[in-house]
Amino acid sequence: MEKNGLKNRGRERKIGLWIGGVSTFFLISFFLVPFYLPSGTVPELSGRANSIDYYSDDSWGNMQTESQSGLGHNQSEHGSFAWSELDFYAAFIYAFGDFNCHNKAERSWHINDNQMPVCVRDVGIFAGLAIGGFLFSRKGLNRWTIRDSFLSILPDDRMENVYKKNNRMKLLLLIAVLTIAPMGFDGFIQLFTDYESNALMRLLTGLPFGMFIGLFLGASFAARPIYFGNIPNNVNLPSNTKFQLVAEESE
Repeated sequence: MEKNGLKNRGRERKIGLWIGGVSTFFLISFFLVPFYLPSGTVPELSGRANSIDYYSDDSWGNMQTESQSGLGHNQSEHGSFAWSELDFYAAFIYAFGDFNCHNKAERSWHINDNQMPVCVRDVGIFAGLAIGGFLFSRKGLNRWTIRDSFLSILPDDRMENVYKKNNRMKLLLLIAVLTIAPMGFDGFIQLFTDYESNALMRLLTGLPFGMFIGLFLGASFAARPIYFGNIPNNVNLPSNTKFQLVAEESE
């Protein structure tokens, strides 16, 4: 019997391994693809987040001929790039980076004289996602709600007062703030001031954010009341507390 009252946690283990495995695949690919491509295949880029900028020679990124106040640069000075002309694996990874990342050269690492598919902060985020997924595969439990499934990665003996005082949501929000705020502050300060963080700062602020997202995804997929027969009292919680359904108010 597991700590949550179920016979085993095989499902939670699989969920965490999927999150960690997929994140690790992308993380390794971010380094591997620019390494094996011929040197100088990927020039310095500067695109837009959540946009396709470098699909072909006539895409937005390659058509820029002057700096756009931080949004794009004069691509003609660095050479054009079209990920659709790469092999399938490399094209997939660079397409993923093109759509999800701004691809700014000054915020990205270069390998083999090729710019990586994503910026340094995204490298940290995916490293955190992998850590969060694998951590959930080792510690995470289905505890009915997303909140309690997330908190299941913490030792039960350290959670007794949290459950006795019903401070679960406060603790989850505190963890969210501590892991997300550093990246938010670093990004917004750069946006509104002349401050420019370095690669190490971007990596270190992306890592905890990714860990939180990885753990939250694990908890979201794992939290299923049906495995307890939809009976709240079947869930084992720290300090021997139990869920209690709110009684309907009589009319």
